[in-house]
Amino acid sequence: MENRKEIFMIALLVVGNLIGAGILALPIQTGGAGLIFSLVAMALCCGAMYFSAVTLAREAVEAKSERFNYPTLYHRYLGSAGKWVAVITNLFILYGLLTAYLCGGTAIILSVLGVTAHKALWQLVTVLCLFTGLSAFTMGGTKIIARYNGLLMIVLAASFAAIVAMGATHIQVKRELFFNLQFLPIAVPVILTAFHFHNIIPSISTHLGWNLKAIKMSMGIGMAIGFLMNLIWVAVGIGVLPLVVGKYNIVYAFTHGLPATVPISEILKNPLFSFFATLFAIVAICTSYIANGMGLLDFNRDLLTHSLGRSGKIGTVLLTFLPPLGIAIFFPDIFLKMIGIVGGIGIAVLFGVLPSIVYFKKTRLTRKKVLALTMLILFAAALCCDLLNDVGIINTSRETATLETKVPQRQK
Repeated sequence: MENRKEIFMIALLVVGNLIGAGILALPIQTGGAGLIFSLVAMALCCGAMYFSAVTLAREAVEAKSERFNYPTLYHRYLGSAGKWVAVITNLFILYGLLTAYLCGGTAIILSVLGVTAHKALWQLVTVLCLFTGLSAFTMGGTKIIARYNGLLMIVLAASFAAIVAMGATHIQVKRELFFNLQFLPIAVPVILTAFHFHNIIPSISTHLGWNLKAIKMSMGIGMAIGFLMNLIWVAVGIGVLPLVVGKYNIVYAFTHGLPATVPISEILKNPLFSFFATLFAIVAICTSYIANGMGLLDFNRDLLTHSLGRSGKIGTVLLTFLPPLGIAIFFPDIFLKMIGIVGGIGIAVLFGVLPSIVYFKKTRLTRKKVLALTMLILFAAALCCDLLNDVGIINTSRETATLETKVPQRQK
């Protein structure tokens, strides 16, 4: 009984890590592709991310060390190149997520305040205040998480249930049936981000005494709950938001880098919905910022110690928090773009391509090698989609601008 309780608590920890910026971006990024094909992509990505999670958990169980880390793991299988790819991509993920949280949180707060005049000044003030508060809590360490995590999960669950219940009454079925496959590639990187929790796998493995069966079960339950929440939220977002009609629609939110809660609140004009939507979004962003900020602090501390032989506390703090702040100040509308880049490059490589290679090198069974190659191709495809989008070969800006002419009038 105690073991089941531990498994369930760890599953909730996984859910808490999944419910972050990714879920806020999903309805906007998947809106152009449509619900049906987005559901297929979500199921495939969820399965692939579970595969990579189990692969990494199995390595942690074999190591049975509290000092288990991914750079060392990939160095063992792939040499120095694997180690440094792991270091760089992990920094890329963590810096990118902190930046996205600051930009997304700022957009939500400004929307609640109804700021229109002097927007640039308000953006600067808001991001500085948000940064100061979140970074201070992050430096409080694990005691903050341990003390308030249970309460925050209850608030997340209650606010999510409230906005889904209220939003569901405004769903239009015809919007759920629309699809445009040319927008599916730009949705995949964000979907990967929505199923990312892999940084806590070493901690999960240690906490569950390196019991692989318990670890797999806790991760599976957590990802199943996360998948269901993501699916429900995408269905509500796509069903409520028009694609191109009106000021607050999917295309507008996409081009302005807004979290889904902002345009949905504007569409519903329901103060109660706006309250719960803001509460859900801010709590999701805050908990994710603190968790990833703590991970980046520890990572930079270890990196400086190994590189310089020592790491000063002030230097580590500045190295951790100033880069995301700088990017958020100069590029305040980068929320959706950053989420996509993190998923398409960082997560796809560190928690997709590399684990698939490890699995392929380690297994001797042909069917398992085929599975590894299939996963490798899927994650490599996500990486290629994001890179092609970043360099303009997949021109989402042009496609978005011409989307209205491609949408049948009855489906707008």
